[in-house]
Amino acid sequence: MSARIVVGYTATDAGADAVALGVRLAAATGGALDLVLVLPGEDRSVITPPDAGYDRYLQGQAETWLAEAATSIPDAVAHSSHVRFGDSFAEGLIAAAHEFEASLIVVGAANGGLRGRHRLGTVATELLHSADVAVALAPEGTRRTQVTGVSRVTAAIGTRPGASALLDASVAIATATGASLRLLSLVSVDLPASVDTGVIRIAGAAHADDVLGKALDALPADLDAEVVVARGESIEDAVAHLAWEPGELAVVGSSRLAQHRRLFLGSTAAKMLHELPVPMVVVPRTYDKESARALSRVGAEEGERA
Repeated sequence: MSARIVVGYTATDAGADAVALGVRLAAATGGALDLVLVLPGEDRSVITPPDAGYDRYLQGQAETWLAEAATSIPDAVAHSSHVRFGDSFAEGLIAAAHEFEASLIVVGAANGGLRGRHRLGTVATELLHSADVAVALAPEGTRRTQVTGVSRVTAAIGTRPGASALLDASVAIATATGASLRLLSLVSVDLPASVDTGVIRIAGAAHADDVLGKALDALPADLDAEVVVARGESIEDAVAHLAWEPGELAVVGSSRLAQHRRLFLGSTAAKMLHELPVPMVVVPRTYDKESARALSRVGAEEGERA
């Protein structure tokens, strides 16, 4: 994973939330931010036909908004601003991530959400069904928090394909940011309601032991992991009853329905979003170990410079 983070910016509260989370992640990893504002491409609707004068005005306004957003970024965080064009905002952000060789796109919640909670808008939904890089979702109100850095990474580990990729990504993020690692087993609340409660308890305990055993083999020598089993009547209930730190990140994998090297937000992650009070990072099932090693090196190099 490279040390570049693309922030999808709009001159809205959601855009400010995305910038705030991007700053936290860049500062924690020693990475650089690319603020990207996407304007309609040439294939725009016939309702707004091409006009050179209007296009110049729109680009100038976009550059002004980006310049204003950049004033909130500390001098210690390397950053640059870009105006790009695309058929959709999400498509433009994905293209920008490819252009800058970034491995994370950050966006804010849709307007109208509760403070500290997620509400998926059109852009986030499209990203979570088409991006081939990890996507971080900033809860509403992130811009108003005083949180710095990343204190803990919680990985929601399941039994479905992609679990190893999720673990690799979570270890890489924890290593790069200096955060502790918590592995969350959702098996006990991610089984059909018809399953006997005793079977559910046994499955949950067995899965937690299995997760811990595999994780210990994959963890760096200086990184310990806590394993917790979710308890509750539902995914939402379990997430609501877990303790979450202000500086925490929740990391989930994309659904098994995802196309090769693409994201697809699964039902479990979608249910978590309803109650999750911290940023969520969704990683592709095809996240590879080389990406993990690259991000881990970023954290190590930052520590040496400090």
